[in-house]
Amino acid sequence: MKDVNIAMKIMRFTIAAVFFLLICSFVKGQTVDFKWYSETANNGIIIQNSFPKGGPYKGSTSRNYNHSYLVFFTRIINKTGDPLGLTVNFSADSIAIPNSPETYVKLFLPLDTMTLDKRSLFSYGLTELESLEQPTKFTREIHPNEDCLFYVVAIFYQTNAGAWNQERGGNRAELILTGQGLFYRMLPQIDLLPCGHIVFD
Repeated sequence: MKDVNIAMKIMRFTIAAVFFLLICSFVKGQTVDFKWYSETANNGIIIQNSFPKGGPYKGSTSRNYNHSYLVFFTRIINKTGDPLGLTVNFSADSIAIPNSPETYVKLFLPLDTMTLDKRSLFSYGLTELESLEQPTKFTREIHPNEDCLFYVVAIFYQTNAGAWNQERGGNRAELILTGQGLFYRMLPQIDLLPCGHIVFD
């Protein structure tokens, strides 16, 4: 009887240990091994830029054709001792893509809030794509040791229905700080597009 009790205890311990290891493995598998496309530090201001996610876009076919989109997000971290005033804006003007006639891109700032726990989601969890028709702008105050995350969406389209196989590019993008000025780069379409500024409050 004593041997049976010992065997039962060993079996329970083994089952508990296996269950614990399975839970640990599952939790580890759910973590996001995230890599930034670019990361820069400038006088205590860290800017991290993501790789893109995206797909087809249901744009208006009455004027334009073959829509698609890419979603990026940027994280700005304030490691200075002072609050920062952040302003970002895009005019929604069409930007012609070099070497791809009748192919264009527009940049927008969606209203959805980006958080780090959305990094593994489709389109980084962005859902509001239908409202991207007007110029977009936002302002934020970033306190010391705090961060600010925001989406940037690139919508591609063509003015000729038969131009669907044109090279669109735009697979990498980043926000760049020069002095207090902010610039957006998305090669080959956009070299340095002025898009805002960061000032010390």
